Amino acid sequence: MGKVTGFKEFERQDEAYKPVKERVEHYKEFTVPLSEPELTKQGSRCMDCGIPFCHSGCPLGNLIPDFNHMVHQGEWQKASWLLHSTNNFPEFTGRLCPAPCEKSCVLGIIEDPVSIENIEKNIVERAFKEGWIKPQPPKSRTGKTIAIVGSGPAGLAAAQQLNRAGHTVTVFERDDAIGGLLRYGIPNFKMEKEIIDRRVAILEAEGITFKVNVNVGVNYDAKELKAFDAVVLCGGATERRSLPTPGIDADGVVQAMDFLTQQTKVVFGQDIKEQVLATDKHVIVIGGGDTGSDCIGTSNRHGAKSVVNFEIMPKPPGHRSPTTPWPYWPLQLKTSSSHEEGVERNWLINTKEFVTDKNGKLTALKTVNVEWKMVPGERPQLIEIEGTEKTWPCDLALLALGFTGPESTLSDKLGIERDARSNYKAEYGKYQTNIPNIFTAGDMRRGQSLIVWAISEGREAARQVDIYLMGKSNLPSKDVSGDLVAL
Repeated sequence: MGKVTGFKEFERQDEAYKPVKERVEHYKEFTVPLSEPELTKQGSRCMDCGIPFCHSGCPLGNLIPDFNHMVHQGEWQKASWLLHSTNNFPEFTGRLCPAPCEKSCVLGIIEDPVSIENIEKNIVERAFKEGWIKPQPPKSRTGKTIAIVGSGPAGLAAAQQLNRAGHTVTVFERDDAIGGLLRYGIPNFKMEKEIIDRRVAILEAEGITFKVNVNVGVNYDAKELKAFDAVVLCGGATERRSLPTPGIDADGVVQAMDFLTQQTKVVFGQDIKEQVLATDKHVIVIGGGDTGSDCIGTSNRHGAKSVVNFEIMPKPPGHRSPTTPWPYWPLQLKTSSSHEEGVERNWLINTKEFVTDKNGKLTALKTVNVEWKMVPGERPQLIEIEGTEKTWPCDLALLALGFTGPESTLSDKLGIERDARSNYKAEYGKYQTNIPNIFTAGDMRRGQSLIVWAISEGREAARQVDIYLMGKSNLPSKDVSGDLVAL
């Protein structure tokens, strides 16, 4: 695949970013695309490795060497066809996926890996620009009706696949717009929402019905779902983790998703009363993951006085750790574009108290440094280091601690069993709950995970629903290694 000697001739090139001072003044995407000749070179770096471990690294089983080769040859339309054969929404993954495929790229053993994610993004953007992505409504309908609850990547993928099989699909979304966390959990500067809107327009033209402001089990009776032949629950893992820390209820301690959602709504002209703003405040973001990074970028755009980040885990190494060798996902320090915009990062630190004034407003955080005691066969123990207590000025503390699992509303209303981790329980490989015509996919089934996994789950669940309804399915699937299998 690619040019036989391409990986020797060309170095990896990634998109550049616009200057920090310029980009923090707005909420638009700020990447600087590579030229087409440069992208062709990047596709040429795919090294005909014999066993493409990128396949197994990608939860979707994307045909990565194949579309890289098409880019190398300038066959962009064929590249788009190959990409969409396994991935319904490469415009999402090409912007937001952490690219496990690149971490398992064979070239990555000796050089920088192939820039798979950026190639993917450019393929789909070229396809939209050229008009190659068109609605593909089914030629006939089966007469079967399906309800999809949740319009995140899992729900959208399941909806498109089931619609392609000829079923009549209705998607219910409790927010005021389609997209789930893609819409209100991801800042606009990482993915502009017009990217979602143009894809939803395609799905609507294919015959899918979307209903927003419909919260099944709250303002829509869950019993109404019985009118459908099958139901797919894709509500995500949205129970937010908190802290058992004194002062957690202080005015100024805010969940990250509330902070991010408000800002996205404001960007699109909504009037948010008493919006949480970081302007002229000392901000501390608790949690070192992607959501924490998004809070940092948003706080800097608000004009925060200072931004500090706390992480309770040790600082990862700058390079791949021996404990996570190729082709595994590496334990490695990640520095995002938001980190580069300004933040003080701290590891092995634990919040002991949220300090307030007499009116209950947050004024400071008390912390202590910690270490982890590792004993074989036992759970790690968190040990506080005596004499490391510190008080940090803080007007706004953002809790970016992840999610504990899905909400219980639907499981309680519908009688869905849950597993030991509180996820909606489904039979392995079939995505089928204890109620035969109700299926579940995405974070609601597997817990907090990646967008690429959500799309994969939606696709796989759709095939199982199709089999349940029709006795067989022509929808594509993949085996456990991630490769596509003939059906």
